[in-house]
Amino acid sequence: MTSTVRVNLDSRSYDVVIGSGLIAQAATHLAPLLRRPKVWIVTEDRVAPLHLPHLEAALSAGGIAASALTLPAGEGTKSWQYLTQTVEWLLDEKVERGDIVIALGGGVIGDLVGFAAAILRRGVRFVQMPSSLLAQVDSSVGGKTGINTRHGKNLVGAFHQPSLVLADIDLLSTLAPRDFLAGYGEVVKYGLLGDAAFFDWLEENAPAMAAGDLALREEAVRWSVQMKADIVARDETEQGDRALLNLGHTFCHALEAATGYSDRLLHGEGVAIGCALAAELSARLGLCPQEEPSRIRAHLAEMGMKRDLADIEGDLPDADALLALMAQDKKVLEGQLRFILMRGIGTSFVTSDVPPDAVKTLLNEALGARN
Repeated sequence: MTSTVRVNLDSRSYDVVIGSGLIAQAATHLAPLLRRPKVWIVTEDRVAPLHLPHLEAALSAGGIAASALTLPAGEGTKSWQYLTQTVEWLLDEKVERGDIVIALGGGVIGDLVGFAAAILRRGVRFVQMPSSLLAQVDSSVGGKTGINTRHGKNLVGAFHQPSLVLADIDLLSTLAPRDFLAGYGEVVKYGLLGDAAFFDWLEENAPAMAAGDLALREEAVRWSVQMKADIVARDETEQGDRALLNLGHTFCHALEAATGYSDRLLHGEGVAIGCALAAELSARLGLCPQEEPSRIRAHLAEMGMKRDLADIEGDLPDADALLALMAQDKKVLEGQLRFILMRGIGTSFVTSDVPPDAVKTLLNEALGARN
């Protein structure tokens, strides 16, 4: 059983195929895209032992040769160093503009490989094969690619749409529980930003989904991808509606920078905390009902997820330093920081009209709760 979501972008349209056994069927899905029977795979050293041999065997059985590059796992790989290594390897391999490069991994590999493909020969085609829940529901769809620098996250990159996304639900069973729940932070985000019915569905079904129900996992991924595809089709380069997908991310990116982009805080964990903070800020500003932040935190707690600054181990900088990190966010416009806030679960909006003192007070209280 598979589901297909179409991302409608005129000549750059593509399918996101979601279901079990897609790695085994990779040759069938890729063959129509290939101008010659070879692909180039970029992956990382936690994913490669689990999935690369299966992908290579499936491709070989379908008459498709493959070369692979394995990079280190972790957010630090989204850097100039590994971007350079990837591009130089692809050039050494004589990859042509009409060829296909495969990103096999989570969001880090997808973002890095997509950016390498965007700049190689001014644009090489690539296919996303996301191995994490976070990548399947979010980063593999929509064409945002990029790397981090010392100035912040994803500040160097390009919009470069994939030719295909194969989201194999079976790969999620190999994730550590923490990694699966981190990805779930992005799933929750979709219910909060634009579909209260989805959040209701998650409250009822997410515990069983996390426990391993494949049908529920496929439905959660399909629902999330459909929501993102609809938004991307309306606003590919984030001039308007697409900014809603950054719900929770203004706080999240600052917290990731504050923790050194390390395993102290995974991206999806930061998103979950950021969504909870955005809801709390919205309630304090009188924008949404007071009970909404509590409902969101209660669901995150039921799922065993991080939801407050107190859940982050180790030291954090003070509120002023966190605000300074927020000022590096890509959503800053003419010097003003834009927030995605909520009028209620399922109704989010973008605004620059947020008093800095309200944000600072919220952060100070959240930091104080850590002591």
